[in-house]
Amino acid sequence: MGKAKDLHKRVAQYFVAPERLNTKTRILVSKIADAQYSVVDTEADALLLENNLIKQYKPKYNILLKDSKTYPWICITGEEFPRVFLTRTLRKDGSRYFGPYSSVMHARVLLELFSELYPLRTCRYNINSDAILRKKYRPCLEFHIGRCKGCCVGAVSREEYDGYIQEITSLLRGGGRDLIRHYRALMEDAAGRLDFEQAAVFKDKMERLGNHYSKSVITAASDADADVFSLLCDAGEAFGNFLRVRGGAIVQSFNLGFKMNIEEEPAAILSEFIAEVKGKVGELSKEVIVPFLPDVEMEGTSFRIPAKGDKLAILELSARNAREFRANNLRQKEKADPGEYRAKVLEELRRALGMEVLPEHMECFDNSNIQGTNPVASCVVFRGGVPSKKDYRRFKIKTVIGANDYASMKEVVNRRYSRMLEEAPEDLPQLIVIDGGKGQLEFAYQALQELGLTEKLTVIGLAKRLEEVIRVGDPYPLFIDRDSLALKVLQQIRDEAHRFGITFHRNLRSKSQIDSALRSIPGVGEKTEQRLLMHYGSVARIAAAPLSDLVAFLGNEPLATRIHSVLNSTDNERENIQ
Repeated sequence: MGKAKDLHKRVAQYFVAPERLNTKTRILVSKIADAQYSVVDTEADALLLENNLIKQYKPKYNILLKDSKTYPWICITGEEFPRVFLTRTLRKDGSRYFGPYSSVMHARVLLELFSELYPLRTCRYNINSDAILRKKYRPCLEFHIGRCKGCCVGAVSREEYDGYIQEITSLLRGGGRDLIRHYRALMEDAAGRLDFEQAAVFKDKMERLGNHYSKSVITAASDADADVFSLLCDAGEAFGNFLRVRGGAIVQSFNLGFKMNIEEEPAAILSEFIAEVKGKVGELSKEVIVPFLPDVEMEGTSFRIPAKGDKLAILELSARNAREFRANNLRQKEKADPGEYRAKVLEELRRALGMEVLPEHMECFDNSNIQGTNPVASCVVFRGGVPSKKDYRRFKIKTVIGANDYASMKEVVNRRYSRMLEEAPEDLPQLIVIDGGKGQLEFAYQALQELGLTEKLTVIGLAKRLEEVIRVGDPYPLFIDRDSLALKVLQQIRDEAHRFGITFHRNLRSKSQIDSALRSIPGVGEKTEQRLLMHYGSVARIAAAPLSDLVAFLGNEPLATRIHSVLNSTDNERENIQ
C-alpha cells in the first residue's frame, strides 16, 4: 500500500527500471498480481486511509506498528455523577478518555492529585437523581473521612460536582496554569471579604497544583501549545516518541515502534507515525515540532524544525525518550535473544566508528602506577560484545623507568601483538581501545606501525573527561551519543580494563610493601613471613611487639632481635643492617 500526489509516477517507478530496485523491493514487485486505488481529497486523508488499511489487512511489505502494548488512559464516565479512573480499555459508552500515557506512574500521579483536590466518588453505584430521592444508598467510609462529598445521599449538588469535573478536564487538557491563576483570584477575593477559611482552601489547592507542575510535569518557559515528534530509525526498525504540550506543560507522552519490511525513507516513516498518533489522540496542534519534515502536508498544521530555544529543548527531550525506548527494546531482546542484541550493539559501534568490519574481537589497554612505583598494564578482551576473561592479560612494565604512561603503553602494545603474531596471527582483534588521550594513542599506534598492523585493525583512544573518541591523524575528537549502546560498550571495556589493571597494581604494591619490610631482612623467608603475619596480623603489629614475645614465638633469639631492630629503625639505619 502506498500514497502519492501523482499515483502514475509512483507506480511506474517500480516497473520502468527494475534493475535500480533493491532486493527487497524486487521481491515485492515480483509478487504483485493486481493494483487498486482510491482517490481522496488531500494528502492527509491519503495518509490516514493508508494507515487504516495497513491496520486492517496487515500487508507483508508495509511499515507495521510492532509495539502491541495497550497504553493507559484516564476515563471520565458519562454518568450523572461521573467517576474518574485509569483504564486500558476504550468503550463507546459516552465516557471521555484522556491519554494515552506511556507511564502508568504519571497517570497515577494525576489521579492522586485529583483525589487531593476534589472529593470525587470512587464507588461503582448507579447514582442518579431517582436513586438519591429514594435513598437507595448509604454513605460509605470515604464520605465519613471527608474524601467524598456524598453524592449518593444528595450531600453535594449536581452543579458543584460538575464544577469538579470541569476543572479536572481542564487539567487533563493542559490548563493547569489557568487553573492556578483562577484559584489565586478566588483566594484574593475571599481574603478581601475576610473569609479567610475559604481563602485558605483556595491557597491550598493553588499550592498543590503548583507543586505538581513543578515536580511531576515538565514545563516549558512559554505557555504555547504544541505536539512534538521524534524518530530514530535503525536497521529495519523505527522508534518514535510523541509529546503533547499544553499551556507550556507536557500532558502526554508515549512511544511507538515500527517494523519496516522494505526500505523506507525517514520522512515516510515519520508521516506514518504522525498518522498513527492522530488516530489515537485526535486532532493535532496548529504547531507540530519535528526533527525533519514528513513527506505529507496536513491542512491546519504547521511543521517546524527548531534551531534553538525552548522548542529545541523539548525536541531533544523527545529524542532522548525515543533513544531510551530503543534501548529498553534492545534490553528486552537481550533477555529473549542475547545473540541478536549483541549483534545490534556491535553494528551500532561499527557505524559510529566508521569501521568496515564488525568489531567481534575487541581489546583494551590501561596503565596503572603511583608516581612510577610498580608500573603495570592490563589488556582485557571482549568477544561478541561480552568479556572473555580467559583471554585477559597482565603486564609488568620492564623497559620503562618512572611514571611514563606513553612509553609504557608502547611497550605493552608491542609485547602483546608481537607475541600474538608469532603464536596466533589469525586471532588479531578488529578494534583496539586505548584508555587515554592523544599521547597514549600515538605511542600505541607507533608500536602497531613497527609491527605492520596499522592496516589490519582499528585503534582508538577513549578519554575519560568528556568520553570523546580520539582517532589517529584526526585533530577533532569524535563524540558518540551518550545514550547510545556504542558508547556504553566502549565505556564497559574501558572500565573493565581499569578494574583489572588497578587490582593487579594493588596486589603488587601490597606485596612489595611487605617484601620491603620483612623479606629484605636476612634470615626471613616466605614461611617465616607467613607465620609472623598470621600470628600478628600486620607488619605494624610485629614492629610494636616486645622483643621477648618475638623470641618466644620464633624460638630464635638472633633472628627475633634482627627483625625487631629493622622494623623499629630509621630508613638509614635499615640500609646499614646486613
